[in-house]
Amino acid sequence: MKKIIACIDGSVYSHSVADHAGWAATRLPASIELLQVLGRREASSADLSGNIAADARQQLLGELAALDAERAKLLQRRGRLVLDEAKTRLLSNGIQDVTISLRNGDLLETLAEREPTADLIVIGKRGEAADFAKLHLGSNLERVIRASHKPILVASRAFKPITKAVIAFDGGASALKAVEYVSLSPLFVGIAIQLVSVGELNSETPRALDAALARLKGAGLATTSRVEAGVPDKVIPALVEKDGVELLIMGAYGHSRIRTLVIGSTTTEIIRASKTPVLLFR
Repeated sequence: MKKIIACIDGSVYSHSVADHAGWAATRLPASIELLQVLGRREASSADLSGNIAADARQQLLGELAALDAERAKLLQRRGRLVLDEAKTRLLSNGIQDVTISLRNGDLLETLAEREPTADLIVIGKRGEAADFAKLHLGSNLERVIRASHKPILVASRAFKPITKAVIAFDGGASALKAVEYVSLSPLFVGIAIQLVSVGELNSETPRALDAALARLKGAGLATTSRVEAGVPDKVIPALVEKDGVELLIMGAYGHSRIRTLVIGSTTTEIIRASKTPVLLFR
């Protein structure tokens, strides 16, 4: 059976992450591991002793250590409650194969250990500290997308039944990977697929678009294609919203990390602007 890792953090996206994972688990089918990783910064406090006398410093450090220990216990209890709530939500929706994992450390390192056995990773668009920061993505999201070799489903704030999906197609390796995945996966059976190419076209784009269209139609999927002028990070989110599309599928980070630091990233901008879940491939 396939496996989904759903990253839960107690933010307002946690219910949506569980719901998106449940949707995918039903269609694949797959088991779900609900994972929460308590970051190292959450588990300990800063050293506030400063330049004070040795005896007073020793007493203060002892009190801080006791507070850290109590705080760690509270975070563990809260994390367990968040995971239990998500599991109960999935069980009530008929998803039976659900496990929970609560870990301390770094999310990226934990996912790297678990990723080889996973088929899909689900994560919220923003984390607990960025629930209402609409101009920013979650601090872990870009790191996870760049590091993962598995498809990543970025959950929107609320889940909606998925009947229509758009593949943002540029003819690149990650876009071709997305087309191949969609053509083979039971996740997309019965879902209307639209291939959309935006921006300047080179001589190979129409041929690649036609080949992708034929591949999807050959898999029995109801598929159409279109070409739009403009800038991808403006056109694609607007098109998705206008057409009532419930899922955007696209390749991730086609340029090097150094280049995106200088000129920005189309991937990041599209995720930020999109109000729908985004399925990403590297």
